[in-house]
Amino acid sequence: MSQRLDRVNELLKREISACIEKSFEFTNILVTIHAVETAKDLRAATVFIGVIGEEVEADQVISRLNAKHGFIQGVVMKRVVLRNTPRLTFVADNSVERGVRVLNILEELGEIDLENGNESPDN
Repeated sequence: MSQRLDRVNELLKREISACIEKSFEFTNILVTIHAVETAKDLRAATVFIGVIGEEVEADQVISRLNAKHGFIQGVVMKRVVLRNTPRLTFVADNSVERGVRVLNILEELGEIDLENGNESPDN
């Protein structure tokens, strides 16, 4: 990926996060933006959303954000000037939850000592 595209992704991530924080209220849920992947032609961008809460609530958050993608695009593009305004698509990103699950399994198997932050001596 080009350095320019990396900068655009990071800028979009920051601005979308600020827009969601100011314009949307989610009760009993933590909503975070993990990453933004913009197409090379800047016409589309996928926003990976992490939701800590019930899975049903995560689906509702993603649906709500996709329904309001035009509003979010408008707010973000007033602050980010690009030749093409990417169409935002929000998708659930459960990579953090998968990582925690893997660490828990490794801890149960005795492969890793999470409290001390290192591998078990018998490995």
